[in-house]
Amino acid sequence: MWPGKCPWGAPSTTSISCSLADVMSEQLAKELQLEEERTAFPEVVAAAEGPFITGENIDTSSDLMLAQMLQMEFDREYDAQLRREEKKINGDSKVSISFENYRKVHPYDSDSSEDEVDWQDTRHDPYRADKPTTTPRRGFIGKGKDITTKHDEVVCGRKNTARMENFAPEFQVGDGIGMDLKLSNQVFNALKQHAYSEERRSARLHEKKEHSTAEKAVDPKTRLLLYKMVNSGMLETITGCISTGKESVVFHAYGGNATEDKVIPPECAIKVFKTTLNEFKNRDKYIKDDYRFKDRFSKLNPRKIIRMWAEKEMHNLTRMQNAGIPCPQVVILKKHVLVMSFIGQDQVPAPKLKDVTLSNEDMKKAYYQILNMMQQLYRECNLVHADLSEYNMLWHDGKVWLIDVSQSVEPTHPHGLEFLFRDCRNVSQFFQKGGVAEALNERELFNAVSGLNITADNEVDFQAEIEALEKMNEDHVQNHGKKLSMFPSDGDPPIYDE
Repeated sequence: MWPGKCPWGAPSTTSISCSLADVMSEQLAKELQLEEERTAFPEVVAAAEGPFITGENIDTSSDLMLAQMLQMEFDREYDAQLRREEKKINGDSKVSISFENYRKVHPYDSDSSEDEVDWQDTRHDPYRADKPTTTPRRGFIGKGKDITTKHDEVVCGRKNTARMENFAPEFQVGDGIGMDLKLSNQVFNALKQHAYSEERRSARLHEKKEHSTAEKAVDPKTRLLLYKMVNSGMLETITGCISTGKESVVFHAYGGNATEDKVIPPECAIKVFKTTLNEFKNRDKYIKDDYRFKDRFSKLNPRKIIRMWAEKEMHNLTRMQNAGIPCPQVVILKKHVLVMSFIGQDQVPAPKLKDVTLSNEDMKKAYYQILNMMQQLYRECNLVHADLSEYNMLWHDGKVWLIDVSQSVEPTHPHGLEFLFRDCRNVSQFFQKGGVAEALNERELFNAVSGLNITADNEVDFQAEIEALEKMNEDHVQNHGKKLSMFPSDGDPPIYDE
């Protein structure tokens, strides 16, 4: 038995008497706290030794000392992270890089261990599979039945998976190596082709955004032209986009101060022609054979084509305006930006004929008005709209207005009569579906507009005669070098009126 050491015995406690002043003393409280810290953490003093902190001058009540201790701990963690990154990047390469200049060097750090292995280092990550090994340069490994060539399915699959890392950064391929995927040649080639296509598409979109007019946006050069129009006082303000199409973007603007030779309407429409041919690749066929622009046409400079396209619409609108055909009034043309009067009111554009619901009387009235305008366009303006449909006709103030005449050509154009026949087909089909009983079919409407009495029993023969007339006119141009109409006609076409 151990006297006085019995575990079931009552502990011998000695009560130490102290005064109330000692209990309330702050010095005694600090000493008790330090004694508890030394008992619980006896190694803190040794670990914190350094040039600034020693076992004799530890004073945790100093804010400066606490800041130094925290900074040293942060620097130690930062240096360790730099060493891990350096090992990860260098690997087994003969050429290595060093982050020595970026380390927070301290004397206490001289004996720190550099061969610590962190699980975040991908080369030692236990949760990631090793990089698949490929065949040596000689093309095979093993002998006899165990021989494995470079054409082995497993080897090729792992090699294709590793080669996916060479795709563009925008093409996310995931961690295929860690999953030990095996892609066949067919799948890999398809992915590679898709990656290249996406890269080229991204480049085209970037080019289109920076250097050309995109939907509801303009390039910097066009934006500068609009700024100059506003700064000069010709336009008061540009409110926003009201329409987008395959060839242009239309903005609404309020007119500014009128000049001596120019009257600015209260509301204007700014038509910005797209400076890329990707949206409307076949627009050159409307302009290269037009004698007004034939000598200036060149496929090698797309921006010049766009300016000619805008100039073409300005001239066509001027002809129509002089003939009294309802159409937008031209205000000014600056390169590929055409400013016209706005067809509508209070920023609300007039609806297209396809979007408005008309009564039978209004529909009949609109048909005869369009028939009269087509005859005026052909006889007085010497033009064919070439894209006439319910999409390019507006209903405003109880009448029809024609827009989008940039593609309009003269009847002597090599395809002018073909364009006219297409316009007649669109107009006839629309009004026949709209319930206009007096609407002529496309062949009758063509003869009524052009005055050419082409007699054919079916549409095929009718178009064949049209092509023969165009060919006859083109031969005359090549022989005489003049644009003279060789179409036989029995006088002016009759004017249809309601």
